[in-house]
Amino acid sequence: MKLDDAYANAAHIEGAETYPPRWEEEASAFRENLGARAQQGVKYGPSARQTFDFFQPEGVARGTMIFVHGGYWKAFDASVWSHLAAGALARGWAVAMPSYDLCPDVRIADITRQVAAAVTKIADRTFGPLALAGHSAGGHLVCRMTDPLILPSEIRERIKQVVAISPVGDLAPLMDTTMNEVLRIDAAEAQAESPVNMAPPHGLDLSIWVGADERPVFLEQAEKLARTWGARRVVEEGKHHFDIIDGLTDPDGLMIKALLGLK
Repeated sequence: MKLDDAYANAAHIEGAETYPPRWEEEASAFRENLGARAQQGVKYGPSARQTFDFFQPEGVARGTMIFVHGGYWKAFDASVWSHLAAGALARGWAVAMPSYDLCPDVRIADITRQVAAAVTKIADRTFGPLALAGHSAGGHLVCRMTDPLILPSEIRERIKQVVAISPVGDLAPLMDTTMNEVLRIDAAEAQAESPVNMAPPHGLDLSIWVGADERPVFLEQAEKLARTWGARRVVEEGKHHFDIIDGLTDPDGLMIKALLGLK
């Protein structure tokens, strides 16, 4: 279909096939190094994939960062991304990473509700502020968490920062891709589930992060969402769709500082 190449990230990243096994290896080593401070498979819902991994910092947590993974709502789970907890953990924050059911077994609207259930469960077992980060489809999902109809007000009020990394803010173009045979987005869902159609959130610090070397449509998606919401947009030079998330591993980097509200 006409937008297949526009949204095909891997086809335009050199060595793209090496990234998933590298992520899995780094994630596994990270969990092993944490030992008892890494807890996997905490249930938040009835299906096998409705679990989250939880990483505890040394000492009392200053807050909890929740990272929601991408994969076009049809790939990956939380176990691939554990190493991305490094930056927040080093800053004294706990980190939670939910998995969720994937398309075509569920619709994107169902995944939104599952992530909301995960955030609620995580909030119930933690204290202090919450910071949300999500990559690609995960960027869409953390933006959806700012909808007043998605989370209870007492939980939404604890969310102080959101960093949407290479987010899909407008789902409508994906209807013109072959992968929509799996996603099954229709006009009604594109309207209801697209953050660009939501009222801009209030009372939190929102940043849209994108790599300068990403596909043009992702730069356009980031610009449109930032403009619609009046959010800060950061275009990071030399980064593409697969390595833009590396910023989460650096406790002194600009991405972590934005995510945790640090100066």
